[in-house]
Amino acid sequence: MSQTTKNKIKYNLKNVHVAKLTKSDAGVYSYGTPKSLPGAVSLSLDSEGEASPFYADGVVYFRSVTNNGYSGDLEIALIPDWFREEILSETKDDNGVLIETANNVSPVYFALLFEFDGDQRTIRHVLYNCTVSSRPTVESSTKEDTIEPGTETLAISADPRDDGLVKAKSGDDTDATTYQNWYQSVYIPSTTSSGSGSSNEEPAG
Repeated sequence: MSQTTKNKIKYNLKNVHVAKLTKSDAGVYSYGTPKSLPGAVSLSLDSEGEASPFYADGVVYFRSVTNNGYSGDLEIALIPDWFREEILSETKDDNGVLIETANNVSPVYFALLFEFDGDQRTIRHVLYNCTVSSRPTVESSTKEDTIEPGTETLAISADPRDDGLVKAKSGDDTDATTYQNWYQSVYIPSTTSSGSGSSNEEPAG
């Protein structure tokens, strides 16, 4: 992008997608094809980590900094059935009824893809190692004179992968092919150059 087309602002969350993550016994990460999660209302993720100072000679002699990813809430209009089955581990019986049991407690890992509008073009993001850290609440309210849609909130934790990878986002200089294919497969950083990478598999570090 040229200097005159760089974004100055961001707004409007949209195009939320989820791609299921698996890790083989050999330590290879792989992602499924991203699926659209419609009805995004808001996303608020706080960074996790801390800076720990070490004092010597009366000053901060050394400071260690940790990056533990992000955690927060994704608010959507209504959680679709496929998400409840594939990510929340609910099961559908022969009558098409979704069943939640206390036996399915193992977390399901996934990549979370989304974008914000900018004044020039959208800014696209991917968080590589997410889980739903708490089940969505069950709530609604009675209808009054006007219909005000309720929403559902997912508590999201985005931890670093074992190889340290946390997130990626498009920038002013992201090439056109990488940008256009953002939701076709989960973007994996190139390990051989500063250019784009498009494989959806990568060995763990």
